[in-house]
Amino acid sequence: MNGREWTFQDLNAIAELEKECFSVEPWNVRMLAESFLSGRFFGSLLEEDGMITAYGAISVTEDEAELELIATAEMYRRCGRAKKIMEDLMAEARRRGAKKMFLEVRVSNSAALLMYLNDGFSGVYARSRYYPDGEDAIVMKKELI
Repeated sequence: MNGREWTFQDLNAIAELEKECFSVEPWNVRMLAESFLSGRFFGSLLEEDGMITAYGAISVTEDEAELELIATAEMYRRCGRAKKIMEDLMAEARRRGAKKMFLEVRVSNSAALLMYLNDGFSGVYARSRYYPDGEDAIVMKKELI
């Protein structure tokens, strides 16, 4: 398993994995490229045998980081890849001066909620009907200091 920062050449493969991982509004290549080129973006990925198995991205503005994306290919889930991506993203957020990190997660995504809680995130508030299918989101926060 090899970890590294995203390159522009990774965007097509990440967009394909987005479609596999998320049935509702996956990020497409254009959305990924716009974020990638924003100057506030950092992406980390893991690959095995030349294939991306997990990825994540943050944007950092002043002293706040926001988790934009995180996903693991289905056959590689529950073996620590997302946790490794989160560690990389938080380290980069700190390096860029972020003192706290925020994220939104579906209330039904118990695996992600558990990972975030175990990683020191706590719920801040809920966003009612946040997702296009009407599901609520929980906004979570972690102090990075």
